[in-house]
Amino acid sequence: MADSTPSPDITKTYTNGEITVVWKPAVCIHSKLCWTQLSEVFNPRERPWVRMEGAGTERIIEQVDRCPSRALSYYRNEDNLQPGNIQAESIVEPLPNGPLLVYGNLTVKSTDGQVTKKNKVTAFCRCGASNNKPYCDGSHVKVNFVG
Repeated sequence: MADSTPSPDITKTYTNGEITVVWKPAVCIHSKLCWTQLSEVFNPRERPWVRMEGAGTERIIEQVDRCPSRALSYYRNEDNLQPGNIQAESIVEPLPNGPLLVYGNLTVKSTDGQVTKKNKVTAFCRCGASNNKPYCDGSHVKVNFVG
């Protein structure tokens, strides 16, 4: 059976001229908050699935900021900057029946010694079913994880 996990290198961008929304499908945990709360912009049944003309800039920013995995992020085009590190204390939050979210700047060291820098929010697997361990890939939904 083929692995359907998106390549971690895939990044898609969508702009309305004011901001650019960045989507990293390999990071997405399929919380559905984007399309259940702002379907005028985020609609997985359409291609492209992000329609920036569906809402105003501030409303899109508000919704992107709700993304628990940070698979969706944004930057203001006038700043011409990619999203960077946040300066904040670390916060750990287990989502009901989902991943463990860690907010802040992290250095994650894998069992083979590879070091990865993470910032903003990182979603770690709690169910044990992820094909992208230690990170969540949304498998908790498929295995009906309760915890």
